[in-house]
Amino acid sequence: MEAMYDETLKNLNEGSIVTGKILSVIDGDVLIDIGYKSEGIVSTQEFTDLEEEPVGQEVEVYLEQLEDKDGMIVLSKRRAVQQRAWDYVVNECEEGSLVEGTIKNIVKGGFIVDVGVDAFLPGSQLDVVPVRNPEEHMGKTYEFRILKINLERKNIVVSRRELIEESRRESRRKILAEIQVGQVRSGGVKNITDFGAFIDLDGIDGLLHVTDMTWGRINHPSEILKVGDEVDVMILEVDLEKERISLGLKQTQDNPWEDIEARFPIGGRVHGKVVNLAPYGAFVELEQGIEGLVHVSEMSWTKRIQRAADVLNVGDEVDAVILSVSTEDKKISLGMRQIDDNPWEVVAGKYPIGSLVQGKVRNFTTYGAFVELEEGVDGMIHVSDMSWTRKVNHPSEVLQKGDEVETIVLEIDATSQRISLGLKQAQNDPWAGIVDRYPVGTKIEGIVTKISSFGAFVEIEEGIDGLVHISQISDEHIERVSDILKVGDTIEARIVKVDPVEHRIGLSVKAAKVDDDKFEVEEGMLEGLQPGGELVNLAGAFDSAFGDQLDEWHPGDSAKKDEEEKSE
Repeated sequence: MEAMYDETLKNLNEGSIVTGKILSVIDGDVLIDIGYKSEGIVSTQEFTDLEEEPVGQEVEVYLEQLEDKDGMIVLSKRRAVQQRAWDYVVNECEEGSLVEGTIKNIVKGGFIVDVGVDAFLPGSQLDVVPVRNPEEHMGKTYEFRILKINLERKNIVVSRRELIEESRRESRRKILAEIQVGQVRSGGVKNITDFGAFIDLDGIDGLLHVTDMTWGRINHPSEILKVGDEVDVMILEVDLEKERISLGLKQTQDNPWEDIEARFPIGGRVHGKVVNLAPYGAFVELEQGIEGLVHVSEMSWTKRIQRAADVLNVGDEVDAVILSVSTEDKKISLGMRQIDDNPWEVVAGKYPIGSLVQGKVRNFTTYGAFVELEEGVDGMIHVSDMSWTRKVNHPSEVLQKGDEVETIVLEIDATSQRISLGLKQAQNDPWAGIVDRYPVGTKIEGIVTKISSFGAFVEIEEGIDGLVHISQISDEHIERVSDILKVGDTIEARIVKVDPVEHRIGLSVKAAKVDDDKFEVEEGMLEGLQPGGELVNLAGAFDSAFGDQLDEWHPGDSAKKDEEEKSE
């Protein structure tokens, strides 16, 4: 008996796998005889193949200890299974071989996979795309490739990504061999960028550019797609050498622009929603994929709108009229003001040329003043039509904002929405009858109002000035007018020339000293007073220093009017 006992001990080594026989199962514990002096106990939870009548069933167990502190033998069915699995991996598998396993736990940096033994799966090796929800892979069984086996640490590293990539490479070659432009294929949205989305076509990625996603407006691909979506796309272009595929989503749908002219005829009235605003106008969605532009110039008949955002907001619903349609450019021009009657169409009848009208000074420009005749209808008084007697450099010299003024309608251009007004025309022209009031030879007394290098201007009545040329001031030679005359001096002079057309009066101090019966106009008296003579032009004489800076717009000058509107 002692010899038999010794022989048994030789065959039972701690850390080995031994075969035992189930003696009984009591309260969840399995009593196993391995041929030792005592039996071992293993929990039923360690068994996955326990028979219905297990007594007498032979099982392999792992001998952890022959005797514990209580003298009991310590056995483990689970460790026996793990050891057999490890032995199988070591003996039958090698790095690079394939195994099947189940993901059973999530750990830092990856997963624990049951391939018979626990193996580590790095998070980056689970799939070819980033794993956004690790929990959805728990309990799933996949095929893995063994990347590394560490015998000393009993550590195995596996990868699923390599298998997927191999499969995708094979699928890519197959797809590239059969893919053709115009085909429609299904794919999953793999990634989204600012410029488009990458679609996985079962092994090869194609780019769906943002401009090919919809016939309508889109600011970012995420507005219509999200990662994981399944979409049908059309093959637009294939580059076999670079393995690049361009895709289109909108091309799988009917093009809403094909019969656009029939559905949106010019002059037709439409209703839509403002979907985008730009400084120059508003984009209005008329239907899915179809937008029209309302330019700021087409928003109001009477208001000068600088920015679309001043009158509209995104989301506003508006009525408009179709102004033009371009199928080729995929553009529709809309007008909001055309919904209402054009007030300028009745302006000509309401404000006939020559009529006296009243209004309020609304605004100034360098070339004139704008007068509001009624809400939305302005007329313009050019500086040249503000005074009969003076050259006006800026309208503020004559008018103030808010002034109520009476003017005469000089010209109407309903197409360009312009009315020209005259302020001086509503007043008496002091030059009318000037020849009768001041015939040549008449002596006058006047006050010197301005000194220039070529003479002195003398006011002979309110608003009427005459010019004494330097040669007509004294019988003696004069170098400078200011040596003889000063502003404010009262002098006596004789009228030697009257030009009511060009508003000029020539005076002579020298001639005033000649007796009336002996006076006659001599050629020397008219020096500098010839028609068109720039120096003695009253407006030019007073303001020649500013002449180059003035905008010489006059009613009827359309080109100048366009510039004025822009500057306003």
